Amino acid sequence: MDFLTLIQVLDSTIRLSTPLLLACLAGLYSERSGIFDIGLEGKMLIAAFFSAAVAAVTGSVWLGLLAGIASSMVLSGLHGLASITFRGNQLISGVAINFLAAGLTVLIAQDWFSQGGRTPSLFGQGRFEPITLPFAEALEPVPVLGPIYSELLSGHSVLVYVAFAMVPLTWWVLFRTRFGLRLRAVGENPAAVDTAGVSVVGLRYAAVAIAGVLCGIAGAYLATALQAGFVKDMTAGRGFIALAALIFAKWRPWHAMGACLLFGFLQAVALRYQNIDLGGVVIPVQAMDALPYILTVVILAGFVGKAIPPRAGGAPYVKER
Repeated sequence: MDFLTLIQVLDSTIRLSTPLLLACLAGLYSERSGIFDIGLEGKMLIAAFFSAAVAAVTGSVWLGLLAGIASSMVLSGLHGLASITFRGNQLISGVAINFLAAGLTVLIAQDWFSQGGRTPSLFGQGRFEPITLPFAEALEPVPVLGPIYSELLSGHSVLVYVAFAMVPLTWWVLFRTRFGLRLRAVGENPAAVDTAGVSVVGLRYAAVAIAGVLCGIAGAYLATALQAGFVKDMTAGRGFIALAALIFAKWRPWHAMGACLLFGFLQAVALRYQNIDLGGVVIPVQAMDALPYILTVVILAGFVGKAIPPRAGGAPYVKER
C-alpha cells in the first residue's frame, strides 16, 4: 500500500467512523447514567429518514438536521418513559425501538415519496458539503504533510468535525463538571445520589436526551453527508457496532474514539479491496463486506478483557419510602 492509497483509506476511515463515534458517545452518556440503550440503531435510522425527507422537501439540510434530531429525541423519550418512568426492561424497550424505526421509516417513505422506501436524491443545499480548511490548497504540494492536511484533515463535512470535537467535550463534561460527576454517580449508586437530594429521574432523562441528540446527528450524517438520501435499513448495523465499540472502550470517551476509528478502518479496507485474488483464489466481495462484523466479534471475544459496566446499569431505580 503506497502513501497515497494509505491517505485515501484513512480518509474513508474518518468518514465511516463518524456515525459510529456519535452513536458510541450517545450510548456512553446513556449507559453511564445506568440506562442501557440498544436502540441506538433505531434512533439513527429514523433520524436518517426524517433528515433526508425534510431536506428533500424543503431544500435545507439544516432543517433536515433539526428534523433528524427531533425524531431521534422522540424515540429517546419513549425509551426513557418505558425504562425510567415505568421501570420496564431496558433491553426490550431498545429492541422495540429498533423494530419500530425499521418498519416506520419504510412505511412513511413509501407513502410520502412512492420510491420503494427511499427518499429522493439530495442535491445542493439539501446536503452537507465538504469544508476546505485554510491553506489546504497551498500546502497540498508539500511532501507528506501536504496530503495529510489537504486530503486527510480537510474536505470533510461540518458534522465530521462536530463528531470529533464531541470527544474532548464529552470527557470534560463527564470528568470535570458537577453534572458529569452526578451522571456517573447515578449509574453506579443511584440511592446515594437520591440521598444527596439530586433527582435520579432527572439525570437519567437528561442522559437519554443527550443520547437522542447525538443519535440524531449520526443519522442525519448518514443520509445528508455520507450518502445523498435515505434507503431502507441504511444504518446497516452501525448502532450495534457502536455498542461493541463502547464495550471495547470500557465506557471511556477517548478510548471510544480509538475503537470507532478501528472499526471504521476495517470498513474502509473492506470497501476498497473487493474480489481480492490470492494466488488464484478469489475472495468474494461478500466476505469482504462481512469482514468488519466478523472482526468486531473477534475483537470483543478475544481482546477486550474484563469490561465492567456501570453497577446500576439496566436496573430501574425504585425510591425507598
